[in-house]
Amino acid sequence: MAKVLGSIIIVCFAIVAPAFGEDFTLSFEWGDIPLCTSGNPNTVPNPKFVLANVPEGTKVIRFSMTDLDVPSYNHGGGKVDYTGKNTIEPGAFQYKSPCPPGGSHSYRWTAVAKAGSGFFAKSLGKAEATRSYPSE
Repeated sequence: MAKVLGSIIIVCFAIVAPAFGEDFTLSFEWGDIPLCTSGNPNTVPNPKFVLANVPEGTKVIRFSMTDLDVPSYNHGGGKVDYTGKNTIEPGAFQYKSPCPPGGSHSYRWTAVAKAGSGFFAKSLGKAEATRSYPSE
């Protein structure tokens, strides 16, 4: 009986444990947005995002950008219906561009995979990527 119970526990763990090396990831490039260092951001199309290992069951991905040097400023973001493609092209949504006054700041894009489009839809995973702007 103990052997059977132990085997059941191992099988259950294998079913719910995530596979190693399959983390949801995100990368991006700023693209062709206008240079901005005045502190007054422009409204621009999203960067090109490249996703990997998007969680199974994802219907929507919500994107948001945070200025790590001024996290209280809301740059906005957007949501994209996920159709299985791992590249999100510019123009899927618009946001307030990076625009550090007189220098460079670090910005983090966060992508949250959701099981549906509603506010209370289950989150399936989160990916983040950080870059400086202007790029060095």
